[in-house]
Amino acid sequence: MTETITHPLAMNGKDPRNLRGDPITPDRYYSREWMQKEWDHLWTKVWHIAGRENELKEPGDYIVHNFMHESVIIAKQQDGSLKGFYNACGHRAQKLVWDKGSQDSWTCPYHGWEWSIDGSLLDACDRDDFPQGDPVGKIRLIEVRVDTWGSFIWYTMDDDAPPLLKYLEPLPDIYRNHPFETLVRIRQVRVALNCNWKFAGDNFNESYHTRTAHPQVPPVIDQDHFTSRYEMFPMGHARIIQMGRPSLRDRVPEGKEHPYEATLRFWGIDPAQYPDYETMAMQGWLDLKAAKRKLWKEKGFVQYENMTDEDLTESPFGVLFPNIAFGAAPDGMSFFRWEPHPSDPEKCYFDYWMLAYPIEGKTDYVHRTASKPYEFKEGELEVRDYDGGRGVMDLEDTVVFQDWGLTEGQQAGWRSRGYQEPYLANQETRVRRFHEVLHDYLDGKPPGR
Repeated sequence: MTETITHPLAMNGKDPRNLRGDPITPDRYYSREWMQKEWDHLWTKVWHIAGRENELKEPGDYIVHNFMHESVIIAKQQDGSLKGFYNACGHRAQKLVWDKGSQDSWTCPYHGWEWSIDGSLLDACDRDDFPQGDPVGKIRLIEVRVDTWGSFIWYTMDDDAPPLLKYLEPLPDIYRNHPFETLVRIRQVRVALNCNWKFAGDNFNESYHTRTAHPQVPPVIDQDHFTSRYEMFPMGHARIIQMGRPSLRDRVPEGKEHPYEATLRFWGIDPAQYPDYETMAMQGWLDLKAAKRKLWKEKGFVQYENMTDEDLTESPFGVLFPNIAFGAAPDGMSFFRWEPHPSDPEKCYFDYWMLAYPIEGKTDYVHRTASKPYEFKEGELEVRDYDGGRGVMDLEDTVVFQDWGLTEGQQAGWRSRGYQEPYLANQETRVRRFHEVLHDYLDGKPPGR
């Protein structure tokens, strides 16, 4: 389990020869015409995440996902399966429910039509007054396709979309050793931002900005492009795999303890045994792999059981085209989703979820690139306005807070007459690839069709 094996579907994410070279025009970041094309040819064709499987425990439990001007209900059926429906009454399209809940049926607040959680019409007022005949037994709610992977509930509005596992290919195979279903979502925050949704697609497809925007990261995760692995996949998804050790060209200030030392000590490794910083980073990284492999059970890290050495120590960060990113660490997952505003192309919503694996006796969780602990329990949804950072100051120790601080300046730059075609480094190849796959969707040629 010590070998690094690149998936056969992976393309080199640093090689611009894997690109067509499509230009990245600025109008995509503010044009209403672009926004409409994205609705018609992108958002109605892809798979969306509605929530997590553990939100639907019993028959009748349901969740609602609102996306732009559409709303979808996902409900657990009596047989344990999941069904999804457009959140619109089959009578005159009134929205049936506004939030998650648990019911055997939904009653329209307008005219009282009652719908079963399986989409069938149970009752209607004055059933004998319809020239077409009694609607009960004739009319059903319109369904959407639903599936699950990675502890998440997914749906698509497109009857012709590839099956979910094909759409996600090869991520389910790559992460097959991670027990995502045991993760607890200890924090979930939705933030309204003043920028186009593609800011996040660009941002999460490169780590070139990390040393500038996230200086707390290099002492924990190696940011050197020459030690990282970059991958692109046929369906539009991409990954970067960075070494879970300090970058050799980044040092903490003199006299300050290196954060990596605490990690080594926790796993029974004395940092003082190494003669210099380089040895602590490199040999300590190898010793850490061995220690985790040896001690995981006695320390209660049961999620480690089937993980590879790469899973145990490295820092993979995946982007699921078009609007999801996640860092699947051995102790938890950082999850990010960004969605367009219903009518303004220069606004979006950003979801930040922190998920962690339960460890016996552990009552809180601290992400390795942050400082504040989160209580280990399922977190309630928090809806915020960024408001120049004032609305999310409790998240100021996170890398995503630093990303949010760049959004309005980036939106202004896209609007500027000084905008130039991006001058991209090899390590930013995935940025242009993101736009090329977007172009394929908008041209009616999405991958896998």
